[in-house]
Amino acid sequence: MKTALVTAGTAGTGRAIAERFAREGVNVAITSRSVERAMEAAAEIAAKYSVICRGYALDQFEESSVLALYDALEADGLLPDAVVLNAADLGIGMNALTVSAADFARVITTNIVGEFLLIREAAVRHMIEQGKGAAVIIGSNTSRRAIRNRSAYCASKGGLVSLAKSLALDLGGYGIRVNAVLPGSIHSERWEAFDEETLAAKRARVPIGREAYPDDIAEAAYFLASDAASSISGTELIVDGGVDGQLFPGT
Repeated sequence: MKTALVTAGTAGTGRAIAERFAREGVNVAITSRSVERAMEAAAEIAAKYSVICRGYALDQFEESSVLALYDALEADGLLPDAVVLNAADLGIGMNALTVSAADFARVITTNIVGEFLLIREAAVRHMIEQGKGAAVIIGSNTSRRAIRNRSAYCASKGGLVSLAKSLALDLGGYGIRVNAVLPGSIHSERWEAFDEETLAAKRARVPIGREAYPDDIAEAAYFLASDAASSISGTELIVDGGVDGQLFPGT
């Protein structure tokens, strides 16, 4: 694997994923809605791991933005052998009784159509020609167990699991594998603001007693993209500390 593309790779889980590939000597392209943030993070990763890392702007809601990204990657000699799709519209606070059709559709388009386009272009422009490639979709365990006021988000994540399976079939004959990682709660900066009581309550819902960290998701993504998973395609790896396996939290 020479090059990996990681969407939303400037911070948090995306940054951890980008650094996981770079640590193995893989060149990395990262995206952000802000090209300035993408370029700044890319420079830091390149300096830290002595690999080529470049940042690009991407709004995956717009097909033109996806196509422009791949034009730039091709011009820079960074068409990816692996794509890890971490960017998402979170669709927070969308009451099912009041959300507009436009807002609901925005989440679906960004999270499903956008990721389909990113995989399609990687296949058409590079992976089919080389007879090998891997796509890893960062989904969510909410594709299996819904949460309130996030119907568009949950629906999109469920759709991504089906997309991974469908594309694994459609692209498998070209040597391209497609899988999904389904995280649960991930420790982020906002967790630092929680008081001890809130943290304890959140962790009590997780059978192993703690939330995942960005590096946990990065390890799963790297594994599925690597040759160690060369016979794995069309499936999902749940990384949620056992939440998916329980009927009721704390029991």
